[in-house]
Amino acid sequence: MNDEVEELGPIDYLVVEFPGNRMTGEGLPLLVDLVDRGLIRILDLTFVRKEEDGSVSGLEIADLTGDGDLDLAVFEGASSGLLGQDDIEEAASALEPGSSAGVLIYENRWAAPFAAALSRGGARMVASGRIPVPAILAALDSTEGAH
Repeated sequence: MNDEVEELGPIDYLVVEFPGNRMTGEGLPLLVDLVDRGLIRILDLTFVRKEEDGSVSGLEIADLTGDGDLDLAVFEGASSGLLGQDDIEEAASALEPGSSAGVLIYENRWAAPFAAALSRGGARMVASGRIPVPAILAALDSTEGAH
């Protein structure tokens, strides 16, 4: 197990809201491509709906394939057990009523060899984070304005 852990890439999560429960599925082929190319590994994927009254319910992947254009069968069984009910409720708390969301936990497989090499050399991760895209754009705009 220790060798397997050393070969894990960083694990991230995303909560993607679909206002008005409008899921087009446009991004899903790109997600499949990332998996197929070995860049990420999906550990958990679930969909939730937040009703107008604030109640939250899970959505089966099969419920999302109504028009026949989008085959989500590739995502069935993507459940490592990392994503618990409390996580789903916390994710749903960020949603507007009348919206749905996809909750995704994934491994960054592209980074696993790099992380393993650093670890073998005695390095250790001391901080990690993510800078939101709007913050990056705002910073770039402010630096352009300063020149």
